[in-house]
Amino acid sequence: MPLVNHSSHELHLKVVYYGPGLGGKTTNLEHIHERTRPERRGKLISLMTESERTLFFDLLPVDLGRLKGYDVRLHLCTVPGQIARDATRRLVLRHVDGVVFVVDSQAGRESDNLESIRNLETNLRLQGDDPDRMPLIVQFNKRDLPNALPVEELRQTLSIPRGVVEFHAVATEGRAVFPTLKAITKECLKLVGDPAMMPEGRSPSILPGRRASMFPGGRPAALDALKFPKPPRLPRMDED
Repeated sequence: MPLVNHSSHELHLKVVYYGPGLGGKTTNLEHIHERTRPERRGKLISLMTESERTLFFDLLPVDLGRLKGYDVRLHLCTVPGQIARDATRRLVLRHVDGVVFVVDSQAGRESDNLESIRNLETNLRLQGDDPDRMPLIVQFNKRDLPNALPVEELRQTLSIPRGVVEFHAVATEGRAVFPTLKAITKECLKLVGDPAMMPEGRSPSILPGRRASMFPGGRPAALDALKFPKPPRLPRMDED
């Protein structure tokens, strides 16, 4: 759901880093912010708690140059990893254009990873987005740790098919952080085409196109029988 402003010739894309708590989502954004030239980055907002580094969201607008005469601005956010903060997750996920799912590769985090990826599918569907059409990159983080599980085992546990683009990362060292960002940006832009042909404002739905499904189980039948209240309005993401 890109946001287009024809008067200023700007295209805004929102990317959310999703995954279990303390898996490396915030570390990714901190590294990107630190290594990006000051004139090409906005203010990094980070809220901390005693139990987890991210409470609400990190916001990092990044200028990406021009696409067919339009300036592209990328807004990066993280969600809190705690399931207890699920309402906040849904709020941050609103109007998302692409998702980076950050996997904690450590042994003992399998259930947390699985719980988070199922929660991502559920929240996307609750707000009317099709997970099969959502641009998505998987980042297997913490690959330097001695207790890191084999990627193939993690892939099978999370039911990630081969068609999903993935990276093996060490976010604390910056390894694969920018390649992950570049890849999700490319996936988002594939669905944009020519910004001049898009309606003013935010597109009403995910643009056409399919990718390898990360959620092969399909839509839970129970969701079809439920009606959900309109999600709360997301605060503007285009302010530095």
